[in-house]
Amino acid sequence: MQKHIIVTINGREYLAEPGQLLLDLINTTGEFVPQICYNESLGPIQTCDTCMVKVNGEIVRACGTTITEAMEVETTAEMVHTAQKEALDRILEKHELYCTVCDYNNGTCEIHNMVADFGLEHQARPFQAKPYEVDRSSKFYRYDPDQCILCGRCVEVCQDVQVNETLLIDWDREQPRVIWDNDVPIDQSSCVSCGQCATVCPCNAIMETSMEGEAGYMTDHKPGLLRSMIEVTKKAETGYGPLFAVSDTEAAMREERIEKTKTVCTYCGVGCTFDVWTKDRKILKVQPQKDSPANGISTCVKGKFGWDYVNSEERITRPLIRKEDHFAEVEWEEALDFIAKRFQEISAEHGPDALGFISSSKATNEESYLMQKLARQVIGTNNVDNCSRYCQAPATKGLFRTVGHGGDSGSIDDIAQADMVIVIGSNTAESHPVIASRIKRSHKLFGQKLYVFDLRKHEMAQRADRFFRPKSGTDLVWLSAVTKYIIDQGWENREFIDKWVNNFAEYKKSLEKFTLAYAEELTGISQADLKEIAQEIVRVDKLAICWAMGVTQHTLGSDTSTAISNLLLITGNYMRNGTGAYPLRGHNNVQGCSDFGSMPDFFPGYEKVTDDAVRERYEKAWNTEIPREPGKDNHEMIRAIHDGELHSLYVLGEDTGVVDANINYVTNAFEKLDFFIVQDLFLTKTAEYADVILPAVPSLEKEGTFTNTERRIQRLYQALDPVGDAKPDWQIITLIAKEMGYDWNYSHPSEIMDEAAKLASLFRGVSYDRLTGYSSLQWPVLQDGTDTPLLYVDGFPFEDNKAQLYPLDFNYDYDTDEEYDLHVNNGRVLEHFHEGNMTYKSAGLTHELPNAFVEISHELAKDRGVEEGAKVKLISREGEVKVSVHITDRVQGKELYLPLNDNGKSAINYLTNNKVDKDSNTPAYKEVAAKMVVLQRKGNSPIPSHNHRKGNRQPQISVNVERKWERKDYIFPGSKVKN
Repeated sequence: MQKHIIVTINGREYLAEPGQLLLDLINTTGEFVPQICYNESLGPIQTCDTCMVKVNGEIVRACGTTITEAMEVETTAEMVHTAQKEALDRILEKHELYCTVCDYNNGTCEIHNMVADFGLEHQARPFQAKPYEVDRSSKFYRYDPDQCILCGRCVEVCQDVQVNETLLIDWDREQPRVIWDNDVPIDQSSCVSCGQCATVCPCNAIMETSMEGEAGYMTDHKPGLLRSMIEVTKKAETGYGPLFAVSDTEAAMREERIEKTKTVCTYCGVGCTFDVWTKDRKILKVQPQKDSPANGISTCVKGKFGWDYVNSEERITRPLIRKEDHFAEVEWEEALDFIAKRFQEISAEHGPDALGFISSSKATNEESYLMQKLARQVIGTNNVDNCSRYCQAPATKGLFRTVGHGGDSGSIDDIAQADMVIVIGSNTAESHPVIASRIKRSHKLFGQKLYVFDLRKHEMAQRADRFFRPKSGTDLVWLSAVTKYIIDQGWENREFIDKWVNNFAEYKKSLEKFTLAYAEELTGISQADLKEIAQEIVRVDKLAICWAMGVTQHTLGSDTSTAISNLLLITGNYMRNGTGAYPLRGHNNVQGCSDFGSMPDFFPGYEKVTDDAVRERYEKAWNTEIPREPGKDNHEMIRAIHDGELHSLYVLGEDTGVVDANINYVTNAFEKLDFFIVQDLFLTKTAEYADVILPAVPSLEKEGTFTNTERRIQRLYQALDPVGDAKPDWQIITLIAKEMGYDWNYSHPSEIMDEAAKLASLFRGVSYDRLTGYSSLQWPVLQDGTDTPLLYVDGFPFEDNKAQLYPLDFNYDYDTDEEYDLHVNNGRVLEHFHEGNMTYKSAGLTHELPNAFVEISHELAKDRGVEEGAKVKLISREGEVKVSVHITDRVQGKELYLPLNDNGKSAINYLTNNKVDKDSNTPAYKEVAAKMVVLQRKGNSPIPSHNHRKGNRQPQISVNVERKWERKDYIFPGSKVKN
């Protein structure tokens, strides 16, 4: 039992937990203590001095006082009130109150609210302007030093929550201010525009530029006029009471026109949730909440600022049908009639399996469910798949083999709680920035060990305790060698294995070839390093392993994922918080799209189509017959088109012609189709080949659920009306089914989820009522709504409740050669998402990174005689790309890195081929050999001077508030009261 401490506050006794912050306790009692720098998500910063209280006769900061023993606390004594007023006066000396004409006057300005709650009518110190200009260099937010109170929240969140380590307070200036890096404009710094500084700022000092002139009724004015209005307001309103009365009325009026709608981010698989503020169709800001289960107050640049695509003029707003050499707008009735007739004709002539369906990882769970229902019930085929085939299927396969569930074994919190995190083949800081921040924070502040294995020295590699560069495609070898060494030393977790794991003897025998010498020869990691890796793994209590496309997009992707899970089983790193396997899902709903059945071999909930009992359950519910054999996956569908077996393809929200491997091969297949439907927001490269294009809507214009990388199902709510005649995907699919004689009669996505929950036991207890607001559920979900944040607590989902060690071999035939002598690695960048169909619609994101580029090493640049900005042609056996050169030490030797963010002449998939993972048919995107032709020896750098990569981070812990206290002009308010 935890011992509690009695704390007496204003004469009343309260029970406190040892180590609890005094301010946190006071905030539960109903007693008022002013507080501005303190934020529950940030912890104590101790800069504003407003939370003065008397403890055992001494004036102290409540936010900086930890409860370790019984104490007497006074919050209402006269000397306490005087100290608090002194602190507030000092703040108002730095911050000019012009609330009525301030865009931040939305009921959440903490200076306004604190002064009003305190009852302060006049300030003892007049406002003093500072000798600094407003910094408007960022496309996303601006900093106004005149309004900055130096609370340090922005510094704390940047240094120790986001851990980008850009912001500081320069305490040495005559008038201190927040600075970026070593005192440069925002856009010349290492700032990644995550926007968290604007999120936590308690006033209008740091604010989203999209809010300026838009939020208030009297804020859309030029600076000169605004200054005049401020002066008039100050003269007319003699005290804060009248000023606040007017400003509160104006703030209340804003509530009538500014909508605040909870949504789920539509980019990566982290699953950030936040409120999106809209006025008509204008997106004013994105505001994360501390209750957001996956991200708390954190965001990245895309989630915070990357929503311009929603209002892009390039949106498709009406159905289009190809009429000879052009697309013609038609009514929905004509488009639906045409689709139904062509589906029926092709099915009648060639059979149901001549039609294929590709679902979207950008669509909702409910829409994935309907896409596979359309294929199976209406058409009668299992030819349905989604883009998890391009990235995550191998990780799912490896986990199914060993532990029985194809998803993260815990939560993002578990990654943060691990004693050691190993990151393999993941550029986490750019692909999953919010998860990266959790790792960076634990590593920086709490001693978490970080080992990174990658071809590139990206940010996570730079921060790691140890960074290793195994030869491409050989992760399976070092993983197996380390596992073998652990077993050979007798370091395996024998108690865990005996109780929870099968097949140890056979697995141990399969490791015989994976000696340290063999691993050193193939991977390039020395035997000494391999031993040290093994020693560190067994030394820590809790190990978590994160991996991504650098593992999965190889011909042995499934086997390497299996090797990761084998290592975790051998060391007992499942079934406990802070441990486990974490394949980081790439798209916002790539997990959910597979979960809800858009796969050729699985019904929703990963029940096999070959299972007679499962299939009969769906046949009974849908009153139809469903084929017993699995259908074709994405890769097989393209091949089947070339072979004349697949005649129709329906692609929902996927730019297959850009993101699938070997673009020329894929687009040639499109030209052979008898009938091709594309459903999307824009006229994508894929849509250019379509016979029918159907206008869908983005997430802000519909309702539904997404499932993030940690198996977390979360609701999104409609914030905007659909544009033109565009419709949510679930409505379009429902209309197609109805046109073909199947009236599903859904009126809301909740009804689709209810049907899925009845049929798939994995989601048995999922309902919209249990997902209201920021509530979420991590599958499996029991009938009573109990969910499963940590998997395998009571065993593994196999017949005997035990996990399975899975023997592996290593036969790898990829390498460069004398002619194609360069290895072209590829992956994501922070500023854009995948091929950029959404992010290039954002002027701010495009400003940050206008085009794709290729990273080459200094050695290779010298060897080929090229300088920064050179233009080169990369040629593989399948195709070629033209791209600008960025020279960097992130890559070495003949390793190149070409980001995914291009759908034009620099698109990586002009170089990729048809090789796939042998077990999942995931394209081997990472196995690209090419040669280089120099087109231009130097030019302008493809990385703009205002890009964060050119910045200079300044790491420190928090705000260095001690430096403020050491200043000659600082007097502790409590000391002044005593004097």
